[in-house]
Amino acid sequence: MASISDMLIDAGLTRDRLEECRQLSARSGDSLDRSILQREYLDEATLLQIYAKLLGFEFRKSLEGTKVPTSFVDNVPVHFARNYNLVALEESENGTIKVATCQPLAPNPMDDLAALLGVEVDAVIAPRLEITALIARAYRHKADGVDEALDAVSDDADIGSMAAEIDEAEDVLDVSNKAPVIKLVNTILFQALKLRASDVHYQPYADRMQVRFRIDGILYDMDSIPRRVQDAIISRVKVMAKMDIAERRLPQDGRATIKIGDGEVDVRVSSIPTTDGERIVMRLLDKTAKLYRLHEIGLAQHNIDMLEHYLGYNHGIILVTGPTGSGKTTTLYASMSEIDTTKKNVLTIEDPVEYALAGVSQVQVNTKKGLTFATGLRSFLRQDPDVMMVGEIRDLETAEVAIRAALTGHLVFSTVHTNDAPSTITRMIDQGVEPYLVASSIVLIIAQRLVRTVCTHCAVTEPCSAEWVAKLKEVGLSPDAVDHKMTYGEGCDECFQSGYAGRTAIYEFLPVSEDLRTQIMEGGNATDIKRAAVKRGLITLREDGRIKITERLTTPDEVLRVTQLDMD
Repeated sequence: MASISDMLIDAGLTRDRLEECRQLSARSGDSLDRSILQREYLDEATLLQIYAKLLGFEFRKSLEGTKVPTSFVDNVPVHFARNYNLVALEESENGTIKVATCQPLAPNPMDDLAALLGVEVDAVIAPRLEITALIARAYRHKADGVDEALDAVSDDADIGSMAAEIDEAEDVLDVSNKAPVIKLVNTILFQALKLRASDVHYQPYADRMQVRFRIDGILYDMDSIPRRVQDAIISRVKVMAKMDIAERRLPQDGRATIKIGDGEVDVRVSSIPTTDGERIVMRLLDKTAKLYRLHEIGLAQHNIDMLEHYLGYNHGIILVTGPTGSGKTTTLYASMSEIDTTKKNVLTIEDPVEYALAGVSQVQVNTKKGLTFATGLRSFLRQDPDVMMVGEIRDLETAEVAIRAALTGHLVFSTVHTNDAPSTITRMIDQGVEPYLVASSIVLIIAQRLVRTVCTHCAVTEPCSAEWVAKLKEVGLSPDAVDHKMTYGEGCDECFQSGYAGRTAIYEFLPVSEDLRTQIMEGGNATDIKRAAVKRGLITLREDGRIKITERLTTPDEVLRVTQLDMD
C-alpha cells in the first residue's frame, strides 16, 4: 500500500512543502495533517479522504440529514463534543456507535468518548464544518443550563470580580469555576451561536429582561431574565466589550472576541439607555463560519457567468447594494475568492474584517486613529494593488477615491445602501459625484436581498388554496407557474415552528452598458433607468424571487416581505 507521503504528493503536495510541514509539525507538536491545513497546502476534504483511505475508515463528505442518537446527546457534554469535534452518527446492530471526527490522528478523545458512552466507537471521517453543524443541530433542543445559571446569580453580584476575570478572548464553552453571571452570559452566547443567531438582544422591560435572538433575519424571544439580574448582566457584557460600566445615561459601543472551542467569534456590542434600563445588542460574526463560493449563494448560472466576466476586468467598480443584513459581504467575499491571488495583489479595508481570505491583505477600519475607508483606500494606491475592496462607500470622499482608483487601472469592489441597482447610480450622484465619473467608472451593480428557504424537515407540497393563489398573484405569478402546487413548511422543532430554515439570496444584476452610460450622462432618474434596463432584459429582485418560488426554494410571503419597495 502507498505511504502517506506518496498519497499526499499524488494529491498535489510538493516534496518541499511536505518536508516544511513535517518540520513545522515537529517544532509545534501538532499533527502533520494540522500543519498542512494551517499552511493551506491542501484543502480539508482532500486531506481527510487521504487519511480515511490510509487508515481504512469510512469518509462522509456531508452529514446533512443525519440524526444523532439520543444516547450521545444525553451522555456527552456539548463542550466535549465541540472541543474535540466529535459527534455520533448511528448505532450499529452489534452495539457499537459510529462517530464522526475530523482529527483521525488524535486517539485520546475517541477513548474518552468511549468511556463516556460505555460502548465501543468506530471512527468515520468527515469535514469539520459538517461536524460542527451537526453538533449544533443535535444539541439545539437540549437545555443549555440558562435556568441553572440564573438560579446561581445572587442579587449583589460582584462586578469587580467580573472585571478581574475577563480574558483577552473569553471561551464561552468554559463555564466551570466561573462566577455565576459570567456563566450565565457565556451560556446565552453559546446558545446563540448554536442556533446560528446573528444578533443577541437584551431588552429590558418593567418586570424582566427579555433575551431575543435574530435567526435567519427574524427575531425570536428566548429566555426571560428576572429584573434583579439585569444590572449584573449588563455590567458583565460591558466588561467583555471594554465599555464604561459606570456610564448608564449615554449610548456606548464596544467590541469583544469570544472563543468557542478552537474557533473565534467577533462581537460588536451596542448599548442605549431606555426608560426601563439599558438595552444591549450583540452582533455575532463567526470567523469559523463557512466561506461561500459563487455557486452556493443563490446565483443563477447566467449571473455567475456575468460576474465571472467582470471579475476578469482590470479596472472599474463593482458595487453590491442592499440594506443591512442582506448578504452583501458574503457576495463580495465569494467574488474575491474567485480571484487568483498568486497573480494579483488584493487588498481590502473593512469594518470589521469578517472572514480571513487566503492570499488577501485585509485591513480593519480604526476611526479613532484616523484610519477610515477613504484614508485606507488612498494608502492602498501606493501598495501596487490590482484589486481592492472597500467595505462601504458612505461619503463623497470615499466615492471619489474609489473612482480615482478605478479610472487609474484598478478593480474596486464595494457596497452601498440602496433599495435596488438603478437607485445606486442616483445615490452616487446625490453624494456629489459628477455623472460622467459615475458613468465611466462603474461597470456592474448587484442588488440583493435574503429570503428564508423552506424547512426541509417539515416541507409539504399541496394543491394551491385560494389564499396561495392570491399571494402568487400579488407576487406576479399564476398557479400554472407552480403546477397548481405550493411547497411550504408546516413548522417543526427544527425551524422554531416557522416553516423556514436557512436563507438564500435573490439578485438584480445591472451591467453598465453604453446605453446606460448615455442615460446617466443625460441625468436620467432611477425610475427611467430601471424601465430602460427592464426593456434590455434586467431581471429585477422580485423576478428573481419568482424564479426561486417556482424552484420551490421559498414562498410568496418571503419574496413579498423583502421586495415591498421593488417595482417590476
